[in-house]
Amino acid sequence: MSASNVLIPELVNHYNVYNDKSKKLVGISGEVSLGELKSMVDTVEAAGMLGEYEAPATGQYSSLKIKIPFAILYGQIFELMDTTEALQLTLRGSLQGIDQKSFKVDTYPAKIVVRGRVTNASLGKMVKAKKGEPELELEVIYLKIMIDGEETLELDKLNFRFLLNGKDMMAKIRSQI
Repeated sequence: MSASNVLIPELVNHYNVYNDKSKKLVGISGEVSLGELKSMVDTVEAAGMLGEYEAPATGQYSSLKIKIPFAILYGQIFELMDTTEALQLTLRGSLQGIDQKSFKVDTYPAKIVVRGRVTNASLGKMVKAKKGEPELELEVIYLKIMIDGEETLELDKLNFRFLLNGKDMMAKIRSQI
């Protein structure tokens, strides 16, 4: 069932995280923070203009970081920390929505692929009979989001590629430089 026209989005029913070797990452706890796409901007002000505004540079985004929490320290966390190679993680989720007319609940897939390198490793804490809550922070240099089988966003900072709902946002700029 197509989520975009029929269902009212409700929640993430469940998700898993996989590394680039298609291994499911066990020990992921809580929520994965997907970061924030913040456009690089400059302030525009000129004579004959009221005030000022910030103009976003198409396809240019500031540092993007995601945070991956774990329950406790274990070996797989340290495998992910190798900064000599880009790490690829895939988040696969089942999103839930409700049909506005029939009230039937349905699910549809979401897939998020990120590539980057770990820039911060919080080792968490040691507490008797509790989670240690270590966390890795990854600088994202590649991001792809698919919702219900449709590519909604692809950002590849190293290869000058930015697609939004299938539209190549950088095509004209690439042709001019």
